[in-house]
Amino acid sequence: MERSNSVRRAVVQGLLCTTAVGFASRSIAAYSGRSKAFDAVLSKEPLPAGGPPNFRTLREALAAAPDASTQPYRIHVPTGTWREHNFITKPNIHLVGDGQTASIIVYDDRAHAQRPENEPAATLVVKAPDFRAEHLMIANDFDYPNNMPAEVPYDRTGASGSQATAVFLTTGSDRAVFDNVAITGWQDTLYTDVARSYFRHCLISGCVDFIYGEGIVVFDRCEILSRTRPGKDFHGFIAAPDTNRTQRFGLIFLDCQLKKDHDMLAHTVALGRPWRHTMNFPDGRYGNPDAIPQAAFLRCWMDDHIVPEAWYPMHYNNREGQRVMYQPEDARLFEYKSHGPGAGSPSARRRQLSDREARDYRPEIILDGWDPGKRRFR
Repeated sequence: MERSNSVRRAVVQGLLCTTAVGFASRSIAAYSGRSKAFDAVLSKEPLPAGGPPNFRTLREALAAAPDASTQPYRIHVPTGTWREHNFITKPNIHLVGDGQTASIIVYDDRAHAQRPENEPAATLVVKAPDFRAEHLMIANDFDYPNNMPAEVPYDRTGASGSQATAVFLTTGSDRAVFDNVAITGWQDTLYTDVARSYFRHCLISGCVDFIYGEGIVVFDRCEILSRTRPGKDFHGFIAAPDTNRTQRFGLIFLDCQLKKDHDMLAHTVALGRPWRHTMNFPDGRYGNPDAIPQAAFLRCWMDDHIVPEAWYPMHYNNREGQRVMYQPEDARLFEYKSHGPGAGSPSARRRQLSDREARDYRPEIILDGWDPGKRRFR
């Protein structure tokens, strides 16, 4: 999963075009031989006759997809930048690009910006089962460095307001697959809030709580890239699980590489912190008491940006309206055979799985019988 320095800088710094582009003329010629593999293709220029229908935007292609297909509806997202905000509301939508730094779907929305009521702040919102994306980038390029919230006594990364999600898996999503996809942003990059999802050979970048949610998620041989918060001496948290107490698994990282921006100092990022999502209840609004967050890093290589204690506490408001800190020791946060400069010593906070416990951390067990490779479902 190594990349050249120039390509890595392009991904990290978000060197994205500002308008969608279609195929160059030479790309159209090259594409004609592949056209039958797709049901739709994005293009600003007309494609040769006899191929699938082409659409100027992803939104138009999604609108043309069947409402309840039991077979994959494959949309080719060719080389170029497609600046759009989209919802996946139909099952079995597959987006196929030309590479992690070639085919780019990007938007610049953030939390609390003006938008239609209840519309999430995310580049791509998945609300239907069996979604799949491969060989492309999904980014939120909101200018976080120039809009960082001020620090508060209970959070060195500041109060809320600069969350800008790239991918949001929400109600209706299940069995989502991301294969060789770059998911880039700063704060709250990837929100896996429901059901099951699987990420293989992906690059996921961000700084504050940039992989978070209640879902059951496997990250298989992914690169997890922490980004520098300019001018700060602490850069954030990788994972913020919000797992319900009834779920055995939450955010699971298998054989991943935890890397950092080239200018990031040692011991300035935590593996994560336990999140109790604030919710409305009959007797008030407070952190969900049924959240007993769960996350685990197994056989992951960690650079030296990881703090020695690994996990930090996170604040929430309790039923009485008091701000309290959820300690990592009260959640379900584990490691197994971490290695590299950031792999610290086991402790009461940096808890380790036993060999026997680690044997259950296999995709077929974590994902409850779903095989994302062969598409067999229980």
